[in-house]
Amino acid sequence: MSEPHSWQQPGGGFGSGLVTAPGGPPVKPPPPPGPEAPSPDGPQRRKRQMRIFGGIAGAILAIGLTVVLVLVFSSEGDPFGSKESAPTDVRPPLAQACPAPSGSPSAGPTRSPSAPPPATGARTTDDEAGISYKAYGEPWEPWTDVWRAGTLEVPYRKGQHFVTEQYSGGSYHASILSAAVPAADNDAVTLNLECVGRQVAADVRAEYYPQPNTMDPIRDELTKLGGRPAWVSEFRLHFQAPGLTATEELSAVAVIDVGKTTAAVLYISVPGTHKQWDYIIDDVLASVRPV
Repeated sequence: MSEPHSWQQPGGGFGSGLVTAPGGPPVKPPPPPGPEAPSPDGPQRRKRQMRIFGGIAGAILAIGLTVVLVLVFSSEGDPFGSKESAPTDVRPPLAQACPAPSGSPSAGPTRSPSAPPPATGARTTDDEAGISYKAYGEPWEPWTDVWRAGTLEVPYRKGQHFVTEQYSGGSYHASILSAAVPAADNDAVTLNLECVGRQVAADVRAEYYPQPNTMDPIRDELTKLGGRPAWVSEFRLHFQAPGLTATEELSAVAVIDVGKTTAAVLYISVPGTHKQWDYIIDDVLASVRPV
């Protein structure tokens, strides 16, 4: 409670006013306002916010990875390759199987050596193969068909033959046939004659004779035919086929380097029923001349 009370001013004057009545302690003024105390749920709110932000970041990352994987696995079958696929090998089968040698002695020289003696008598000339060779009279006659079989598909178009017998499988022949076969890359003219010769001989054995068969090797070597480097394989095959009288055959395959990307192939075969003609193997090979 307050009441009037007089008090003397400094200097002797009097004034009037209100003073607190005695009997109670003085009331302290309220403290000045300070910073707002943190809400008791602030830490929980921040945790919730962090979880929300983490979820959003995870969703963005998942979407990004999905887009990347879709793009990668749709890249033409090579999900991890950054380079274009290698082009298909379009080289001929022999060029793929027998690449040109590097300093190999089996390659032989590619320059024409001294000319062999000139050929005489009847000849078969195969301009595509680049060779000519001896021709024979009856029963031999010109070859007018094309034999193209086997992995290498050597196209035998030129030569001579005669039918030795007819059987349930068709006609059986004695033959002297030639062909040109791509055997080198691009403009290269050096051939791996050993590899090419073995490949062609294996192709002949697999495609032109009854299976299975056994082989007696006679000759398998690097030589020269008509002054040109050549690989010659000579062998006798043994076999059985229903209705076929012949059970063996003497054969030779020569691959000749004629200085081109194609090699000349000469294939000679004499069934065991006509062994009187076995001599033509050596006779024909000795008669080869480049053209």
